[in-house]
Amino acid sequence: MSEVINHFLKYVSYDTQSKYEVDAVPSTSKQRILAEELVKELQAMKAADVRIDEHSYVYATIPATMDKAVPVLGFIAHMDTSPAYSGAGVKPQIVTNYDGKDILMNADTGLTMSPEDFPDLLKYVGQDIITTDGTTLLGADDKAGVAEIMTMAEYLLTHPKIPHGTIRIGFTPDEEVGRGADFFDVKGFAADVAYTVDGGGLGELEYENFNAASARVLIHGSSIHPGSSKGRMRNALLMGMEFHNMLPAAENPMYTEGYEGFYHLDSMIGSVEEARLDYIIRDHSKKKFEEKKEFMTRVADYLNQRYQSGTVELILKDSYFNMKEKIEPHMYLIDIAKTAMEDLGIEPLVTPIRGGTDGARLSYEGLPCPNLCTGGYNYHGKFEFIPVQSMEKVVKLLLKIVEKFAEK
Repeated sequence: MSEVINHFLKYVSYDTQSKYEVDAVPSTSKQRILAEELVKELQAMKAADVRIDEHSYVYATIPATMDKAVPVLGFIAHMDTSPAYSGAGVKPQIVTNYDGKDILMNADTGLTMSPEDFPDLLKYVGQDIITTDGTTLLGADDKAGVAEIMTMAEYLLTHPKIPHGTIRIGFTPDEEVGRGADFFDVKGFAADVAYTVDGGGLGELEYENFNAASARVLIHGSSIHPGSSKGRMRNALLMGMEFHNMLPAAENPMYTEGYEGFYHLDSMIGSVEEARLDYIIRDHSKKKFEEKKEFMTRVADYLNQRYQSGTVELILKDSYFNMKEKIEPHMYLIDIAKTAMEDLGIEPLVTPIRGGTDGARLSYEGLPCPNLCTGGYNYHGKFEFIPVQSMEKVVKLLLKIVEKFAEK
């Protein structure tokens, strides 16, 4: 089995699920266990400047093997997995020489993954595909990126005659809960530019992402016995539903694609007395993004006028912004990645991210950081999969990018 797969299968055995509503970084202590293992592996490889900080960020350096001055290049991936689905006790299985038919994921439950539902599977007929047993996610987001970077590092450190400049490596916690860049040491990382390795299918290359915000809507009602409630009950749940129904129905993620933004109701809890709705707001256009936040504000104001002041509290918080404007002055990063892909027979697919990466925030902190593919699909759920051959090609892609920078 190839080194990148050995690394990957080892890393997915660690439960590193992050958690919302936690002030600490990392949000779960179990993320540090994998971080400490990566430190040991990097030290065993003889990487330089290996360190882990109090927030479980891992950093290392692959020293330059040439005197020529080239940009210091970084590669970054995140260690945590999504809170959306369990990452505990992952049981990966490798479907060898995939035949294009339904994949039986779990014989006990009869769960299958069908190309009728997931047509991307048909791109990999004849290849080997890693899935789960359907009881957990796989964790390719982003342990595939971690494994690919570690395999690249191991190769370069054991082949010191390969000419390259200084390479920085960074692994982050809590990306899935939007805090992966909170304590990233940009100054100490000391890279001129970087790539996150946190994308999807082979060939994806991204330098545009959503502008993102969170919105918490708190509804204050008034409970009273329903038998004597006429004119007196103010049902917070119903007012919450009214708030949601005033948002544009077509701007729901299930109806949008490409550059189209959305309002996504992520959770709703409460009672007659109090209710809470949590949203995420997304749009590639900064203008439309600001308009979405303003529209939510107007809905809240209207309901406060209709019921009474203080009925609806709206808490808006920006999460990250579209990195496009920060990458455009450094478009050679995209050109190098595209050329490297073409050299390896990979078709570059430059697409907007319908989400975000650590690189989006890092780009605004002075580290231009577009996003490279890992090879995976169907993240954050039980149907997640990744082809073995794609992971192997991504390792070659990282090495080819290093080579291109050495030539720059």
